[in-house]
Amino acid sequence: MAKKQQRPGRTLVVFFLGVGIAFGLVALTGTWSPQLGLDLEGGTRITLQAKGNPTQDSLDEARNIIDNRVNGSGVAEAAVSTQGGGIISVEIPGDQRRDLIDTVERQAQLRFRLVACSDLNPCIAQSGITDPSQVTPEIQIPTDAPSAGATGNGGNGNGGNGNGGNGNGENGGNGANPRVAPGFALDGTATPTDAPSDEPTDEPTDTPTDTPTDQPAEEGTLTEDFDNSAVADLDEEIAFMRGGYTQEDVDLFNAYVCDDQGILLDAQTGEAANLPDDPLKPLVACSPPEEGSGSADDPGQPSFKYLLSRAIIQGTDLDDAGFGIPQGQVGYAVTLDIGGDGRQVFSDASSKLTLDVEQFAIVLDGQVISAPTFNGRIPDGSAQISGNFSETEAESLSTSLKFGALPISFEEPSSDTIGPSLAGDQLRAGLTAGGIGLALVMLYCLLYYRGLGLVVIASLGVAAAITYAMVLLLSETAGFTLTLPGVAGLIIAVGITADSFIILFERIRDEMRDGKSMRVAVESGWVRARNTALAADAVSLLAAVVLYLFASGVVKGFAFALGLTTLIDLVVFFYFTKPMVSYLARYSFFNKGHRLSGLSAATLGTDVAPAVPAGGKA
Repeated sequence: MAKKQQRPGRTLVVFFLGVGIAFGLVALTGTWSPQLGLDLEGGTRITLQAKGNPTQDSLDEARNIIDNRVNGSGVAEAAVSTQGGGIISVEIPGDQRRDLIDTVERQAQLRFRLVACSDLNPCIAQSGITDPSQVTPEIQIPTDAPSAGATGNGGNGNGGNGNGGNGNGENGGNGANPRVAPGFALDGTATPTDAPSDEPTDEPTDTPTDTPTDQPAEEGTLTEDFDNSAVADLDEEIAFMRGGYTQEDVDLFNAYVCDDQGILLDAQTGEAANLPDDPLKPLVACSPPEEGSGSADDPGQPSFKYLLSRAIIQGTDLDDAGFGIPQGQVGYAVTLDIGGDGRQVFSDASSKLTLDVEQFAIVLDGQVISAPTFNGRIPDGSAQISGNFSETEAESLSTSLKFGALPISFEEPSSDTIGPSLAGDQLRAGLTAGGIGLALVMLYCLLYYRGLGLVVIASLGVAAAITYAMVLLLSETAGFTLTLPGVAGLIIAVGITADSFIILFERIRDEMRDGKSMRVAVESGWVRARNTALAADAVSLLAAVVLYLFASGVVKGFAFALGLTTLIDLVVFFYFTKPMVSYLARYSFFNKGHRLSGLSAATLGTDVAPAVPAGGKA
């Protein structure tokens, strides 16, 4: 069998085409400088003061949750620490990381409640209602209400524009209820719904089932205020939403208003209400406003106010959360997987609520993030929050939900801007020292390897260009933040890269000492050098992976930079250095052993000039 012909020129063309694509992607991002860390650029410090007297274990748990949130990608390098007096300090690099700031400040207390009434559906109290079957839904839909949004998916149907999704088993009904918060799409297997029982389980009574109160709960940690995992009975809350609330509840609802930003205000004073989100009490809450496209047909929606039942499902039943663009849609959504006792309650609620009419609310930190209706029974607990999410907003919300609610509550957080911890002169001195070291390496290679030293310089330059492009791309796509430990990881890889070149050149020279021509020596020496270089890089890569998995903060950033540059070294070594040496072996300057080539008899330590293959180029 004929030996496969080497085509180093073609390999080099493909390699430089890949480098060009990388820089083309950088150009599309429009950013030519990486995100810098606190020690190089400064950033934002958020101070969280815990309410009450939380234990140290609770503070440590909250710190770990916040650290997982802000460093979820492993490369943001935000610093999270606990201080005396129940304080958690979060230092986030850069001045454009509002998404991380929102993630830190979010309490992530998630609860599912039923909507009794809202700005669009007036509250009409009917005291003495204890059974859902006693009440006929009387939800008033204004004729000038905004058009309905996605009410949900029954089976694989797509909700939207007022129509329920078409399930595999049945058709979702027409969505009559307007979407008053970002739409909540429900994915599940559509099955015929179970009608509420016609037989009352309890005799009517004149005593209201709930005793609302205008008094806010005593401030403190969440675990001290109320049972954070408690939920109310579903049938009782259905009775509440169908008119079982009292005049006191109505008065409570009327005592507050929502501003343009979806913040609940006291109707008399205009100040923020800060009502406690007690799962065992009804709640008055606002939805965030929804921006439209700006056209007359899509003006968006303002914030709406709700009177909500007690919690029927807690966020502690949330098994997992993620985000992405659902199939057949164009906007981002946050996916939820409800497990535990909440899965059965969710299934029962989808069976008992009036289809496409009665709403339930998903409440996050006391704000209604979605108030959808059902259009079919959903038995598996899978759901998704959809709306006008940007990618950053969807990722921030899913991260907060995925890593769980904070075990303690905090006062209103304070934030301030902090400067870089290293002066500009010190940073400049460090970069200058690194540049001098790199120049010395290049000078040594030129003096020792002469002509082959040019390959070393070209390889280091190409590796630096690829590293720069990857740092820029990762800064935009993964939030990679460059700190001094990260810079150290990049510089250490220069030595690893230089080692690969030295191994290859020495193997080639060994083969030529045995009387082989340079073209033959390059191929035979490459086989031996390749295995040695792979083993060395594998050790460095393994060290980087171990540090990344088990370290935190800036150490994890160092490990990421070290692993990245080690992989780049392999790419450059296989697809640039070796093809370049094979290409140069075709020219007589190298294969005849010119005294400046680095392959002369004197350089090799032999008395015989290197063998010259037929057809060598001048």
